[in-house]
Amino acid sequence: MRMDEFSDGSEPKRRVRKKAPSALGKPVSTRLTEDQWKLFNEKVERSGMSSSGFLRDCILTNRTQIVERPRVTDERQRIMYVINKTGNSLNQLAHVANSARISGQLPESNFVALLDELEMITQLLKAHLYRVD
Repeated sequence: MRMDEFSDGSEPKRRVRKKAPSALGKPVSTRLTEDQWKLFNEKVERSGMSSSGFLRDCILTNRTQIVERPRVTDERQRIMYVINKTGNSLNQLAHVANSARISGQLPESNFVALLDELEMITQLLKAHLYRVD
């Protein structure tokens, strides 16, 4: 009996790989000297992108200068998390206030004042994020 047959004589079903219509499928490769590799890796790290994303960006946009993205420190990551959670809460407050205004439970003047306060809090949070790192 052949290895690719079952005991009943049938052959196993072959798996067919399905590619997503927009899948990246054409590889491009090159070889670099050790010094070139170090320089390339430094640029990739400063860009904050993957090496393949970095190359695609360079090749497809004919861009020779990559703008360095800020490194995401643990502190910045934590602050971004807190700000995102706070922003979500602010949106929920705005939604509740809007519902109360529409139902007549919140006067228009109070609604406008509340939205102004929520906007000020949002601006303060964003300003704090830009001061980190």
